This record gives sequence, C-alpha cells and structure tokens, in this order.
Amino acid sequence: MGYASTIPLSSKKIARCREIAKSIGSEVADLIRTHSTVGTERGVLRLLGFNEAIPNEQGLLFPIANLITDQVKAHDRLHEGALYWIANALIATGSDVSSLQQKVMSKEVDVGALALQDSKKVKQLANQLAKEAYQKLIRYRQERSKTSKKLKDPVKEKRPLKYVIVATGNIFEDVTQAKSAVLDGADVIAVIRSTAQSLLDYVPQGTTTEGFGGTYATQANFRVMRQALDEVGKEVNRYIRLTNYCSGLCMSEIAALGAMEGLDCLLNDAMYGILFRDINMRRTLIDQHFSRLICSKSGIWIMTGEDNYMKTTDATKSGDQVLASQFINEAAALNAGMSKSQMSIGHAMEMDPFYEKVILMEIARAQMTRQIFPDAPLKYMCNTKYKSGDIFTSHAIDTIFNLIGSMTNQGVILLGMLTEAVHTPFLQDRSVSIRNANYVVGGAVGLGDEFGYRSDGFISKFAQQVLDDAVKLLEKIDKMGIYKAIERKTFADVSRTMGGGKGADGVFEVERGRYLNPFFDLMGSKI
Repeated sequence: MGYASTIPLSSKKIARCREIAKSIGSEVADLIRTHSTVGTERGVLRLLGFNEAIPNEQGLLFPIANLITDQVKAHDRLHEGALYWIANALIATGSDVSSLQQKVMSKEVDVGALALQDSKKVKQLANQLAKEAYQKLIRYRQERSKTSKKLKDPVKEKRPLKYVIVATGNIFEDVTQAKSAVLDGADVIAVIRSTAQSLLDYVPQGTTTEGFGGTYATQANFRVMRQALDEVGKEVNRYIRLTNYCSGLCMSEIAALGAMEGLDCLLNDAMYGILFRDINMRRTLIDQHFSRLICSKSGIWIMTGEDNYMKTTDATKSGDQVLASQFINEAAALNAGMSKSQMSIGHAMEMDPFYEKVILMEIARAQMTRQIFPDAPLKYMCNTKYKSGDIFTSHAIDTIFNLIGSMTNQGVILLGMLTEAVHTPFLQDRSVSIRNANYVVGGAVGLGDEFGYRSDGFISKFAQQVLDDAVKLLEKIDKMGIYKAIERKTFADVSRTMGGGKGADGVFEVERGRYLNPFFDLMGSKI
C-alpha cells in the first residue's frame, strides 16, 4: 500500500484511448471533406459581414445570411460554396460587401441568379475576401486580449472559476442579475439560451426582452452583455468571462457572432445536439468543425456537454460513456487546430447523492478527469438531477460539489443553486450560492496537495475501472463506426439515425475542385 498525490492510472491505456479517438475522428473528417451544410455556408457569410436582416412574410426579421444561402441553393449552386457566389455577385454588380447586402435587402439582386463571371477572377476575389475576414477575426481577438490584460484574470489564481447562469428571457434583466453575481464574486457569466433556440435554423436579430427558459442568443444581446461585464469588471478590477451556447442548427454562425462581440466561452458540442435535440448527426458534426475553427482562432474556450449523459443514465455506471466522449471531443478539437488550453471539457457530479461512498466516487471521477486532461480548463457541472424542493439538502450537495471542484483543481465550476428545483433562482439565491463557493474554494486552496490517494484504495480502483471500461467502449465504437454507435444507444441511452433528425435537408455534397472555403486553410484545419 502506498500514497501518492495522483491516482495511479495507466499511461498506456490513456494513450490507447487517444489513438482510438483519433481513428474515430478520421471517420468524421471524411464526411467533412466531402460535405458542407447551409449552417456552415451561413457562417462564412457572417464572417464576410452579411449580418443584417429584413422582415419576412410573418413580420419576423429574417437574416440576410439565410436569404443569400436560400437564393444560391434554389439555383442549385450551393455545392460550390456561398463564398464563390458572393464573389461572383460582387464582380457581376460592381459592388462591395456592404452595397451588395443592401441590394439583396431591397430585392434588387438575387445572388443565385446572376450570370457566371470569369472563374479565375471569382476565385481570386473569394480568397481575398476570406483573408480580409480572417484578419478582422484576429483583430477582434487582439482587442479582447488587450481588454483582459488591463484587469486581474482569475485564471492566473490557479483555482476554479466560479460560473453562474442568468436566464430571465430579458437581456436587460440578465444584465442586472449578471452584475449582481459579479459583485458577489462570479468569474464567468453564462446567458442561457431561450428554450429550443438550438432548433431554430436562423439566428434571431436584435436585443430581445422575451424568452422562455432563457434569453435569445443574438449578436445584439452578446454586445449588450459584453459591454455590461466590461463595465462591472473595471469596477471590481477582475476580467469577467462571458459564455453563451452555439450547439444546434446555427453553430458556425453563433461562433462567428460570438467572436465578433468578444465572447470568451461557447457551449460547443455536436453530440449534445444529436442526442438531446435530435439534430441530424451529419449536419451537426460538419457544423461543429467549422465552428471550432472559428473558436480556435478567436481564443474562445469550447465547453463540451458530457455532463448531460448522466441525466439520462445511472451516473455511477456511465463514466465510460463520459470519458469516451471526452476523448472524441478532444480529437475533434485537435482536428480544428485548437489548443488544449481552450478545451473546457465537461463532466458532472450527477450520481445519486444517497449511494454509499458516492462522495468517494465523485472524487475519483473528478481527479481522474483532471489527470487525463491536465491542460484543459475542465468544466465541472453541479448536481441537478437529484435536486428537490428541500433547499437545505440541495445546498449541502452544492457545498460538497464546491469542495471536490477545489480539491481536484477543476478549471470551471458551474455553481449549483439551492432553489434550482423550485423556481428560476432569484438574486438572493444566486448570492447565497456564490458566497458558499467563495468560502469553500477560497478556504480549500491547495487542499489536493495536502492528501494522497491509496494505490489500493476505493478511489483509485473506481477510477481505474472507468478508464478500463472507456478503452473497451472506444474500441467498440471504432469497430462499428461512430454513426452506428450513436444509432445503437452508445451514449446516454439515446438512439439517433444517420438520415434522421432536424436539419438533415441542410446537408449537401460539395463539388470537388470547385467548392470554395478558404477559411479551412486560413484557420489551420487539420482535415
């Protein structure tokens, strides 16, 4: 029997997991090389500056990015890429991007219907447009970096960032709650999207004051919250990170808008959309790659959604699913040229709190994840599945969560709310949760360095078993293929089919040798 500061995990097995995950990633890469989606093409248009909207027949603001993509698709030209036809339209009309956008808005120009111009000139202009857009993206990142360097950055304190959610439906009320949370000690503010926005095949326009279960993710709302957090950040002399969500049918577009408006983190995980929103798997896996390219070059952390698997399964038994998915997510992020320091890989404390030795199991999982992904700012999710109207027990569970998060040096801890099962938390509920975390996280600094793990102890054996099971599961997935694995309920006990799900009609095969998306090379895609 011996004690060590880390759990004894097999480096060979961890390496084997990464090897298999890379193989699984290559299967997805084959799909991405030969296909695109309307969402990815709209993401390209957003980067070029096509971010206006006009009223549609129902009186709703319809994005120009959608309109142009629809025009090109209606003339069966999308397989060459939206960028190709934008460059073609600029030459044909003698316009710049701004004036072309106005001509489309006034219905003076149908981008898909214009006569084909000289192909060589079109490609030259398309490449020039992409380079200019890419350079703007880099400047956005540089400006955000300058802002953050003027303030103290909680990341440098080597303790978990305290992550708090606001979800009123009204962006201006969200600002009030966010500022209050920052004054109490929050480090990351996440604006929850309105329920099922991930199923909208367009990005809403403008500031929004109504939303069910959250607030719409729009460029204007991003800007309002970013400005508010920068203001309160100066007041407390602390850089405050802003988070939103780009899973769903508009992953690339929201990533682009988030980069423009100074977001720091985005919930970005294709598997979440596939499993829990029934979005077509090909659609979301393709969109994920382009969205992660944008995040990679914009310095945005991606946050993955493995914590959700535990809500539909017995969390004591689904550790292998979570770990396997984490390896796959890491491989996909590496294919997008992303640094491991941007991979806020997700997991959660979702085991039944009344199991015997459950706290030891949770420590094992959290410490194991920390060791396997040492450079990642891990996102550790609080317990929600077993919360009830008993706010005192809920608060006790959250206290243990905060302690484990601090002890195992998680990157981000998503704070639990004692009233979570009763109502949307009020300001005072959030304040109580943050004060709890301030006490525990601050009081437990360095706790993990003061204790050791027994090599033959329960914690070590539990973690080793999860790793062993993950190796077997990844080998099984690699053998049957990721698409078939999803169909056979490998993750979260949910089955989805290759051709099923929302947005399937938005996937199309690209024309090799003619399809244009220079952003792949500019942004360092490994695919």
